[in-house]
Amino acid sequence: MTSISLLPKFDISQNYLLNPIRVTLGLWVKEAMALVRAEVVLKKPVTFVTGNAKKLEEVKMILGNSIPFSTLRVDLPELQGEPEEISKEKARIAAKQIDGAVLVEDTCLCFNALHGLPGFEKWFLQKLGHEGLNNMLAAYKDKSAYALCVFSLALGPGFEPTTFVGRTEGKIVPARGPADFGWDPVFQPDGSDFTYAEMPKDEKNKISHRRRALDKVRDHFREYDFVVRNDDSQV
Repeated sequence: MTSISLLPKFDISQNYLLNPIRVTLGLWVKEAMALVRAEVVLKKPVTFVTGNAKKLEEVKMILGNSIPFSTLRVDLPELQGEPEEISKEKARIAAKQIDGAVLVEDTCLCFNALHGLPGFEKWFLQKLGHEGLNNMLAAYKDKSAYALCVFSLALGPGFEPTTFVGRTEGKIVPARGPADFGWDPVFQPDGSDFTYAEMPKDEKNKISHRRRALDKVRDHFREYDFVVRNDDSQV
């Protein structure tokens, strides 16, 4: 098995590389990984950056011990734009702030009648409430929507983030179920008679947008053999 970490001074966990070199190295590593099954050595677990306890709970339930990660609350800016670009930029900012590998998430709810808008962030829901989200579609027959989740993995400052997208189709309904986790009460996934909020956690986690994105994250870690190794003598 080839180990990229065996290249002298190119361990991704080292902090002394200049940013331009890091960018070049990041592109080289990505190309090399496409050709060989490579081991990627991290000096510490990937940091999942979130301040949302409910998100963290679901991530832990879905991933279990399949990926070595720690958690840290970092205040990231609320950005506007396409979900994947927002997620990538948050990963870049977080990687720079903690000076290490990070995993960040951006989640939104999109209405098909509004051509994918508005891509709700938490501040939007705080202003409108669940009833307000329903009122936005009052003039439309099409109540269909989709829940979108984008995880971005950055191996450190200067490394281009990799994105993993999960999407679940459904529709907007009057709020049902506990109102303690975002827009879960108004989103009813296709094939179910229950909203996200009404579902038992294990049932939601089988079909959610977050589950579908995290499945791709898990596959990525398995494909490239990410390992945590703190002993410098082994690198």
